[in-house]
Amino acid sequence: MTNQNKVKDIEQKVIIEAPIQKVWEKVANAEGIASWFMQNDFQPEVGHEFHVQSPFGPSPCKVLELDEPHRLTFSWDTDGWIVSFILKDLGNQTEFTLIHGGWKEDDVVVPKAGEQASVIRDRMNQGWAGIVLKLQKVVEN
Repeated sequence: MTNQNKVKDIEQKVIIEAPIQKVWEKVANAEGIASWFMQNDFQPEVGHEFHVQSPFGPSPCKVLELDEPHRLTFSWDTDGWIVSFILKDLGNQTEFTLIHGGWKEDDVVVPKAGEQASVIRDRMNQGWAGIVLKLQKVVEN
């Protein structure tokens, strides 16, 4: 198997006008995540299994990496997706990068959505763009 047709990771980046700790508080606890992403029962603990309430129903997740206040990585749903929130301290600003990886080949059907990975990726890329901007608004206001 080659990576020829593998769907490219989604990467969304935004500069948030707030110190890193303030941003971390919105991306690494259940209430914060709910304010800009989805309802969930997240706990900031490696190995913790939790759910986010997606439009397709509850999606099982698991915390894979936690490096306060710089990185949170979790598995999302049952299709091998990995989502990372990466924070970079820029003083009074924070660079926030979201990476959604773990995609399969572009023509593989994503079971829950019943569509090809390439279609889902494009749709989710648009969705993540809006979600990252919502995080920026939530933190800055």
